[in-house]
Amino acid sequence: MRAHGTPLTTPADARLTLLDLALGGPGPDVRRHGPAGTARTADPADRRPLLGEPIALDLLNTRWDAPEGTADLLDDLDGFRIWLSSAGLSGLCPADAAALSATRHTREAIQATLAPPYDQRRPGGAPADPDAVREVDRLLRHGALRHRLTAAGPATTVEVDDPAWLAGWLALEDYLQLLGSSPERIRSCAGPHRLPLWFLDTSRNGMRRWCSMAECGNRAKAARHYRRLRGEEPAPRGSARVAVG
Repeated sequence: MRAHGTPLTTPADARLTLLDLALGGPGPDVRRHGPAGTARTADPADRRPLLGEPIALDLLNTRWDAPEGTADLLDDLDGFRIWLSSAGLSGLCPADAAALSATRHTREAIQATLAPPYDQRRPGGAPADPDAVREVDRLLRHGALRHRLTAAGPATTVEVDDPAWLAGWLALEDYLQLLGSSPERIRSCAGPHRLPLWFLDTSRNGMRRWCSMAECGNRAKAARHYRRLRGEEPAPRGSARVAVG
């Protein structure tokens, strides 16, 4: 195992892991940021419908429904560089063909542990496929957190056996943190997506259903209203219908 030369070695606050420091947030209940505390800002070229989720879920959201069919930001190196930029990993992780291949493999491994059906009440941390679990565990062996004592105090370094795995390994480490803290808050949008869009439900009551209320939520409400007008769906309990004519 050799350390990949990135500025991810940071004096450690006793309450924070290196990944928290690298991604700028103390835990999965807070929206993640960029390396070394810089805010994550979406790349202007990033046209995905859902941005800014924790890095593990943001990686899953690199594939989405588009009018022309399935869109995939990781189809080529240009798209991969856009994702690294939006994830706050530009300049930290390689952006070559080997890194793209490793990151795509990581995405497939994480996705396989969140196999369908994408039920809103099924805990996101309850993988259905033992083979998928073993594959994620195998990929985690590409990296590790190395804790050290330096003249400046405690420090932690990310070490990977191949620099190409750094972005994917950081996503896997983030995924483990999410599963270890709030697996039931890992949700897929309840909208009519062929491909799920994933988000971390940070709402106070834990009842968020939509990737975007302005888009999927409002469309669902409008569709329900239309069905009620046609008599295809009962009115909500407590509402009254007025007969006309």
